Amino acid sequence: MCRNIKTLFNFEPPATELEIRDASLQFVRKLSGFNVPSKANAVAFDQAVEEVAASARKLIQSLVTSAEPRTREAEAAKARERSIARFGEKR
Repeated sequence: MCRNIKTLFNFEPPATELEIRDASLQFVRKLSGFNVPSKANAVAFDQAVEEVAASARKLIQSLVTSAEPRTREAEAAKARERSIARFGEKR
C-alpha cells in the first residue's frame, strides 16, 4: 500500500501539492487500515490527511541540502533499472 509514497525532497521542479497530498493519503490509509473510510470515520480520516500534508509541506520547506536537485526522469530511469534487475525484461 505504501509503495506509492515517493521521496519528495530535493527535486527540480519541487514537489507539487498533489504529490504531497497523495503521499499523505497513502500514509493515512496505511495507518488506519482503510482504503476508503466509512461515513462515520470520513471526517477524522480527511482531517488526518490534511494534517499530515501540512506537516509534510512544512518539513519539505524547512530541509536544506548541498546536494544537486534530482530530476523525476533520472529517478524513474533508476527505478526501471532496479525493476529489470529484480524481475527481468518485459517480454
